[in-house]
Amino acid sequence: DGICSKMEKDKYLIVMRKKALHQLEEDHFDLLEDAKRVKIGNEMAITLSIGVGLDGLSYAQNYEFARNAVDLALGRGGDQAVVKNADNVTYYGGKSRQVEKSTRVKARVKAQALKEILNVRDTVFIMGHKLGDPDSFGAALGIYRIAKTLNRKAHIVINERTISLRQVLSLFDKNENYPKDMIIDSAHAIEAVTDNSVLVVVDTNKPSLTECPELLKMCKSIVVLDHHRQGKEVIENATLSYVEPYASSACEMVSEIVQYTGENIKVRPEEADAIYGGIVVDTNNFTNRTGVRTFEAAAFLRRCGADVTRVRKLFREDVTSYRAKADAVSHAQIFMDVYAISECDGEGLQSPTVVGAQAANDLLDIKGVRASFVLTRYQGKIFISARSIDEVNVQLIMEKMGGGGHLNIAGCQLVDVSVEEAIQTLKTTISSMTETGDLG
Repeated sequence: DGICSKMEKDKYLIVMRKKALHQLEEDHFDLLEDAKRVKIGNEMAITLSIGVGLDGLSYAQNYEFARNAVDLALGRGGDQAVVKNADNVTYYGGKSRQVEKSTRVKARVKAQALKEILNVRDTVFIMGHKLGDPDSFGAALGIYRIAKTLNRKAHIVINERTISLRQVLSLFDKNENYPKDMIIDSAHAIEAVTDNSVLVVVDTNKPSLTECPELLKMCKSIVVLDHHRQGKEVIENATLSYVEPYASSACEMVSEIVQYTGENIKVRPEEADAIYGGIVVDTNNFTNRTGVRTFEAAAFLRRCGADVTRVRKLFREDVTSYRAKADAVSHAQIFMDVYAISECDGEGLQSPTVVGAQAANDLLDIKGVRASFVLTRYQGKIFISARSIDEVNVQLIMEKMGGGGHLNIAGCQLVDVSVEEAIQTLKTTISSMTETGDLG
C-alpha cells in the first residue's frame, strides 16, 4: 500500500504505511542491491539514495525528516537508505565505492559562493579538526591565501602542534612573508571574533571534532568544506556547505576552489608544498581514493611551485616510529582469513596514532587481506585505524563502534577499555555484521 509521485527527472516522493517500512528494514533495504542488477542498456549500474522520515508530529515534519535523510545519504556517497526520526538516524547499504565525478560545475559554483561570502566579511577564521594533520592545515592554507588575496584579515586556528604538523609549520615560522597572527589558538580566536566574522571549517563536518567548537556558536556566517562522509552529527546552519565524499582530500577540494575563485590567486611555493603534502598524506602517496581530479590538483600545485623532493623530506619518519610500525605489522593476527588486526605500541612515540594509521596501510599489502585494523593506546584512549582495499566498507564497522570515516579509510576512539577488550569488541562487531550480511 502506498503512493508514488514523480517530482523531478530523478526524484520520487513515496508515501507508505509504517509496516511496509518495517519490512524494508527487516530486509536491510535489499532493493538497493536489486536496483544495481537492472540492465536496460545502461553502462553504469543504477543506484538509489533513499531518505525516510517517520514519527514526526505531522506529515510536514516527516517530509522534512525525509529531506534531511536524503541529504545525509547523498553526503555519504549515495547508494544507501537513511531512516530518520526526531531522535535517531539509521543507515542501510552504502557498500559500493562512490563514482568519481568529472564535472567541475559544482566546484566553480561553490568557489564563487565562497568568494561572495568572504567579500562581505572583514575577518576570516579558518579551522580544521582537533589534532590537526597535513590535509586539514593544507586546506586551511588554501583558504587563507584566498582571503588574503581578497584583502581580508585571516587567521588559522591551531591549538596543538602535532608531530605530523611540526615540519610543515616550520615553513611558516619566522617567515617574514607571513604575519605572526596567521596562526592563533582558540583563546585568541574567541577574543578576536566580531559580528562581521566568517568561520571556514575544513576537513571535518562534525562540530565536536573541530579545533574550537565555541567559534561555531559565535560566528554568524559558517562555511564547511570537507571530503568525509556525513554522519548523525553535522554543523547546523552553515551558510555554505561543500561536502564531497568522492574527493581524495580536503586539499584537493581547496586546490580546485583556489583555481575557480577568479582572482588570479598566486599560491606561494611553501603554500603549494603544504597543500600538495596534504594530498600525498591523505592518499598514501596517491594509492588511496585517487581520481583524475586528484592528479589535476597535484599538477596545478606543481605549477605553483610545489617540489616533490621537498615534500618527501617533510614527511620522513624517525627511526623509533619506523620500528614501531614494523613491529605492528609483524605481530598482526589474521581474523576470519581476511581481516588483519594488530596493536601499535605508542610508548615513546611522538605521534602514535599516525604510526598506527601507517601500519594499517602497510597491512593491506599482505595478500588476501581485505581490511586492516590497528589499535593504539594514546592519551588514555584506544584509537582504531581501519583501512580496506575496496571490498569491505570499514566505515560501517567503525560506525557500529562509535566512529566513522570513508568506505576505505575510517577510525574510532574507545575509552575505559583495554586493548584486549577493544580487539574482542572489534571481532564481535565484524562477526555480527558478517552474519547479518552488512559486510557483503
